Amino acid sequence: MDKDIKILAIESSCDETSAAVVVNGREVLSNVIASQIDIHTKFGGVVPEVASRKHVEVIAVVVQEALDKAGVTLQDIDAVGVTYGPGLVGALLVGLQYAKGLAYSLGKPLIGVNHIEGHISANFIQYKDLKPPFVCLVVSGGHTFIVHMKDYGEFEVLGQTRDDAAGEAYDKVARAIGLGYPGGPKIDKISKEGNPDAIKFPRAKFHENNSLDFSFSGVKSAVLNYLNQMEMKREEVNRADVAASFQKAVVSFLVDNSVKACKLKRVNKMAVAGGVASNSSLRETLIKEGKKNDIEVLFPEFILCTDNAAMIGSAAYFEYIKGNIAPLTLNAVPNLKLGER
Repeated sequence: MDKDIKILAIESSCDETSAAVVVNGREVLSNVIASQIDIHTKFGGVVPEVASRKHVEVIAVVVQEALDKAGVTLQDIDAVGVTYGPGLVGALLVGLQYAKGLAYSLGKPLIGVNHIEGHISANFIQYKDLKPPFVCLVVSGGHTFIVHMKDYGEFEVLGQTRDDAAGEAYDKVARAIGLGYPGGPKIDKISKEGNPDAIKFPRAKFHENNSLDFSFSGVKSAVLNYLNQMEMKREEVNRADVAASFQKAVVSFLVDNSVKACKLKRVNKMAVAGGVASNSSLRETLIKEGKKNDIEVLFPEFILCTDNAAMIGSAAYFEYIKGNIAPLTLNAVPNLKLGER
């Protein structure tokens, strides 16, 4: 395509309101994120109704700021991309309705984007020459997947969590040991002071020998049982040791299955995406195991690991050039599966 394609992208699937302007799926002109972490911290997690109301309050300001920072007007935009699932239904609807209104008023195409596809596409922004096929580990507060990206917009899910997402388990364990919300960064930080071999927390085992699925409810329950036992014995809990041991169990599970997936599909390139991709232990362990197995491991910069509109703009571009234009009747799909339309 000779003409540069500018996508105005909107992301509001959970507790970040974000807008971005992305050119040709890889160049970010702006990426504005209004975070609600401070608001939800006092509740110990995201409150859907509160998140939705906050999205309503700030979305117009965030979109205008993204346009201003990019140095473009609405008339310069070629299409409007927006997350329509998965996520919190109320939060999704705020961004989706705003995007639909813009697309209709401007006479521009509307591109519906799967949030998980957006996370994967963050790697196209970070690595300008990256092309499919490759394996991607998507690991965040709400999602844990191993995906074989066969082509742009074409995915095969190789493994996924059967219960809690990895980030969800982090939040629950952090709350249990008194670290608060958000749990991922806090556990990662305190783990550096602990002994990862102090406590042997179990890892799920499946009857299917070749399964690449995950389960994190067991290790979460093991941590809770350990804390209860220590309380009954009136023994002091070393929070750093608990955090480090829990993190080792989770990270080893993620890394082992991801390496197996690369071998299964005979690819030597693995991308990582999602909020937990910022975890220092996961990064260090994946890079180490990647070198052992001749696998190049790619991570987006930290800002692209969080929920953000730039990644949605990247995914929207690749849908746009394939002609996947959404109708203005597009609705939010809170349980949208990867690859569904």
